[in-house]
Amino acid sequence: MRKLLRAIAIAVTIVPSGAVFAQASQQPVTREQVRAELAELERAGYNPSAGDDSHYPDQLLAAEAKVAAGHAAAGTALGGVSQGTTEAGATNSK
Repeated sequence: MRKLLRAIAIAVTIVPSGAVFAQASQQPVTREQVRAELAELERAGYNPSAGDDSHYPDQLLAAEAKVAAGHAAAGTALGGVSQGTTEAGATNSK
């Protein structure tokens, strides 16, 4: 029961942040952004190749919470790395 409450608390913290980002960006996510997000989750302790499916949601939620906390502390939005990328020949000015 305690794990369930913790998972719900983490999900409630993360979901609004993701929803705000999803509304702010109407462009599709690039492979580079997905890879950057996965690398960020792995640095936060998530291991997708661990093979332990029984703890999958808890591990992913914990890593997402760490990433979200890091972004909140740094004042950046969730959703990967957007600096230094180009799309259709135009540079990203962020």
